[in-house]
Amino acid sequence: IMVLPRDGLKDRNGKPLQYDKVFYIGENDLYVPRDENGKYKAYQSPGESYADTTEVMRRLIPTHVVFNGKVGSLTGKNALTSKVGETVLLVHSQANRDTRPHLIGGHGDYVWETGKFNNPPEKDLETWFVRGGSAGAALYTFREPGIYAYVNHNLIEA
Repeated sequence: IMVLPRDGLKDRNGKPLQYDKVFYIGENDLYVPRDENGKYKAYQSPGESYADTTEVMRRLIPTHVVFNGKVGSLTGKNALTSKVGETVLLVHSQANRDTRPHLIGGHGDYVWETGKFNNPPEKDLETWFVRGGSAGAALYTFREPGIYAYVNHNLIEA
């Protein structure tokens, strides 16, 4: 949960910052057990999967990393849209692992990496860092039309 300041967002000089919309992006790492042939297992209930899932989690290597709970949740008909000139507040959370959000084609005009709005924002970051178990936020004003890809810039896992 991220609580926005009652008196609004401000830059490092106390000047109010405005935005037109908010996009919430939850980054999720999933740990899905596989059978002896490498195929993902299916279970009748979450309780039935507990022991196998716990074993996969102990290895600390997720089988899937997705945004908002599933593959494709932010693409195609589910894409987040904005118009040129609109300012968007991107709120990014990750429950377990550190992450590095990056907006391909844009950047964070103002970034609160730790989600603490009482702290002054960083400016003009290409990639920002969100600690596991935390949330961060970035403001970006779209300057050009086009497709902007929002990614975890930990490319070794891509």
